[in-house]
Amino acid sequence: MNKSLLVGAVLGAVGVTAGGAVATYSLVKSGPEYAQVLAVEPVKTQIKTPREVCKDVAVTRQAPVKDQHQIAGTVVGALAGGLLGNQIGGGTGKKIATVAGAVGGGYAGNKVQEGMQERDTYTTTQTRCNTVNDISDKVVGYDVRYSLDGKEGKVRMDRDPGNQIPVDKEGKLVLSQNEENR
Repeated sequence: MNKSLLVGAVLGAVGVTAGGAVATYSLVKSGPEYAQVLAVEPVKTQIKTPREVCKDVAVTRQAPVKDQHQIAGTVVGALAGGLLGNQIGGGTGKKIATVAGAVGGGYAGNKVQEGMQERDTYTTTQTRCNTVNDISDKVVGYDVRYSLDGKEGKVRMDRDPGNQIPVDKEGKLVLSQNEENR
């Protein structure tokens, strides 16, 4: 066999072996590529979202009063009472009965009209609104317990890392996806 071919093969084998040893040494020296995740707990905050709720309700109102002093009821009552009083007795007694009937009828007519006005109502529909808050939970991060080189640690991350957290060349955790791409 050719001597130079044999020397080239030996030198090539030595070169490949040395390259493999250097690559293996750099992997061993840099430590683990991942930290093992032991537990992940979501961190949540409550969010209140206001919204308006409206409903139609029946509202009963007093009708406007046209005769506040119940004059019509007083006059009608006085006339009716006077007519009834005039039917009683004779002479001076008749005059007294007429006046008494008019006074009593006027008072009764006034009270009857007052009661009728109080019961004179109407109903309308009115929309009433109020603000209620819908409450929901939002995940704002994750508290992660991990193990790296036999030591436990805890860190808050912006995402759920799964079973492993990447570790960079200096042995530090890569906590966000942006750091991972550097």
